[in-house]
Amino acid sequence: MIRRGRSEGWLYLPSSSVRLWADFNDIRFHGVKIDEIPHRGCGVVATQHLNGEASPLMMVPRDLVLSLEVVEQYGKSDKSLRAVLDGLGEFGKTTRGAILSFLLLQAALSCPAVTSNVGVRTPFVEYVKFLPLNYLPTAWASCTSLPLLQRLLSGTTLDPALQAKTNSLRKEFESFRKASKRVSACAQSFWGKKDSLITFDDWLQVDNWYRSRALEFPGIGDAMVPCVDMANHASREATGALYECDSDGNAVLLLHDEKTFNEGNEITITYGDKKGACEMLFSYGFLEDDMEDAREMFLPFDMPEDDPLARVKKYIAKSAPGFKIFRAEDGTRVDWHGPFLYLVVVNEEDGLSFRVLQSNDGERELKAYFKEQEIINEQQYVNLLEQDEMWNVFQLRAVCLLQDRVQQQLHSLDESADDVERGLQQENTASEDKEVLLVRALRRLERKLLERADQEFETQKQAFLQSAVVQSYLTSQAAGQEEEPEEVFS
Repeated sequence: MIRRGRSEGWLYLPSSSVRLWADFNDIRFHGVKIDEIPHRGCGVVATQHLNGEASPLMMVPRDLVLSLEVVEQYGKSDKSLRAVLDGLGEFGKTTRGAILSFLLLQAALSCPAVTSNVGVRTPFVEYVKFLPLNYLPTAWASCTSLPLLQRLLSGTTLDPALQAKTNSLRKEFESFRKASKRVSACAQSFWGKKDSLITFDDWLQVDNWYRSRALEFPGIGDAMVPCVDMANHASREATGALYECDSDGNAVLLLHDEKTFNEGNEITITYGDKKGACEMLFSYGFLEDDMEDAREMFLPFDMPEDDPLARVKKYIAKSAPGFKIFRAEDGTRVDWHGPFLYLVVVNEEDGLSFRVLQSNDGERELKAYFKEQEIINEQQYVNLLEQDEMWNVFQLRAVCLLQDRVQQQLHSLDESADDVERGLQQENTASEDKEVLLVRALRRLERKLLERADQEFETQKQAFLQSAVVQSYLTSQAAGQEEEPEEVFS
């Protein structure tokens, strides 16, 4: 429906009409406008000389800040919207579920084929007409270069993330389909006996709109803010403005104090200075030109199958099974974070134990302990390990596993490299497609961070091996296993 609406013109308005729509809805501009930016789509551009002392560049009334609260308010007067949200159950009570459903229903109100009353028109009926068709990776299935993209994705962290997200989106769409089918007006307009007006591709589009434009506002949470969400991204010193709420709950766009802009300059915000290459491409569909490496990567890691405590460790784990490697603040080394890994490397003989206790109300509860001290949360658990005399041993175990997993990921990239080269030769016409160039860049950036991490963990491993505590531990282990000390951690 959405693609059809764009091609037929009933779901499209040019960016030159944004100001007229904004004025009609009491959105205020000061010294800026929405304009086309070469190779960047729409953006916020200065119309006069501006400095950090300028008034807010934009002010968007709170009732136009599309949040869960605002969708709930619309639901009070829109029976179809209310019925769909209720039909979605818990998903309809989330910000994401409410906004995606609302956007799709608002887009449908412009369709000439919709003759029944499927909802109440709001300012967003027109606003969605300004939003571009996004081609985030979840929508790449329609790309002509898909076979080549599939080869390129192999070995990257984006590949499993895309598979998981696509499966999740299909479940969400099926929930929306079932919920809206129970609303007579929606069932009549959307779900014909032969052809459906709304398809999975439409759900992909509203998901793309939400993920690429949602901003986190203090006191409101995640929200889409018309006009402010048209500001493009630039990180660190290149960021020109910030967004926040004023005392009345309105969204405002403010120039950074030290910034100065001349007429015609683009004014940017940051989507997140520390976000890694995979997340930037996954959520926003682009990579920054000046990225030296992937910045950060999350690598899944499961419990070893031969760990007798694997099931209970997984049960009490609060964080995702894996770890994140990232470039440290100083930029000279690679660090990591992953409390889950410290559950993997500590065992019963080290002092880790579990007990099932019965509470006062009769409920049975699993409790975890380290050397008889109850584990309250993951950070407290790591603190307990840091205070233990075996801390260097635990760190060495963790670093060995980290390095092994990093090398596995590098091997995955190496394994797919030949297939990628064959694909580039066979699909020569597609090799310069935007999506292909992005994934090739992602492969290069992830490899660079992985190689740096491998070197860093090798350095750490050798340092830990020189520790007196580790040497003593390795000697005692080797004596019992008739091995050389260095072979214990091989």
